[in-house]
Amino acid sequence: MSEDEFRAALSRFTAGVVLVTAHDPEEGPRGEDVGMTATAFMSVSLDPPLVMVSVRNGSRMDELLERQPHWAVSVLSEAQRHIAGRFAMKGRISDRLLFADMAVVRGEHTDAPLAVGALATLECRTEQRVTAGDHTLVVGRVLEASAPAEESGPLTYYRGRYRTLS
Repeated sequence: MSEDEFRAALSRFTAGVVLVTAHDPEEGPRGEDVGMTATAFMSVSLDPPLVMVSVRNGSRMDELLERQPHWAVSVLSEAQRHIAGRFAMKGRISDRLLFADMAVVRGEHTDAPLAVGALATLECRTEQRVTAGDHTLVVGRVLEASAPAEESGPLTYYRGRYRTLS
């Protein structure tokens, strides 16, 4: 099996799209926010409440979550495709510029930015990190969850493109 065959097979799996964020208090005088788009995100356990996200080894987010246990997830709505694309770019500009014109609120438990208009938000504390090939699975205990009354549908990813249910 080639890498292309593997990628093509998995592209047939529809996934929700989230923005994973964390605040790096050690970067600069006020710290810096870091974000990444993820489709490899899932619920792990109800009791205790656990979720998991997969981050690429050596990425800015992987390096930060190795030393910063607090992070957050914003479940993106179909109207937030631009946010998903912005934080998924290869060779992208600095995270500081990516967050500059984005409407966010600060997580009470994590100080991480949460996307305004997201379908749901979760604030997490890392419980476990598991190396899995070229990625690390980060399991987090959910400290706070919110699902505002939002009428929009979810943003999904299928066959290499962002899509909506409608």
